[in-house]
Amino acid sequence: MNVVKLSRSLRPRQRLVSVKYFTSSVLNDPDAQSRQDHYLDALVAANPTILEVIHGRYQQKERRCFKCGHKYISYEEKETDVNLATSIVVDVAKDIFDTAMIVSADSDVAPAVRAARKIRSNMFIFCAFPPKRSSSELKELMPASFQIGVATIRNAQLPDKFTKNGKHYQRPDKWH
Repeated sequence: MNVVKLSRSLRPRQRLVSVKYFTSSVLNDPDAQSRQDHYLDALVAANPTILEVIHGRYQQKERRCFKCGHKYISYEEKETDVNLATSIVVDVAKDIFDTAMIVSADSDVAPAVRAARKIRSNMFIFCAFPPKRSSSELKELMPASFQIGVATIRNAQLPDKFTKNGKHYQRPDKWH
């Protein structure tokens, strides 16, 4: 998915200033890490002046099954929500935009939205929920929110093949 193309399609009459993509690098899975790196490289290459990728991290945790006592390793995404929240508040304080769209159904961003409104009560901030996801807290907090349809996601894909600055990008067959 081309998150910049998606953002433009959701607000076609507004001038898009910036798109920030918050993610965490895959941990302990070299194939998945390679696919993620390929995707992020292609995404940045397709949108070099407007897209910023902001990385959180995964933290390894040892867990224990309550029933059998078996120990296993799981991974917990860290900092992504905090990075998103911090970015909202900082950008509002810097007066970078007058409208913000959050594409998420994670209610952890609610305190940042409240803080942003305290800084600048006249800014318009709303939520676009990914398909089949929503948050009643964010719906209540935002003056507007809506569900992104699957067709909208399909129409916001990166090209199958493209070249940028001499580097060739091709969508892996697995992504079709």
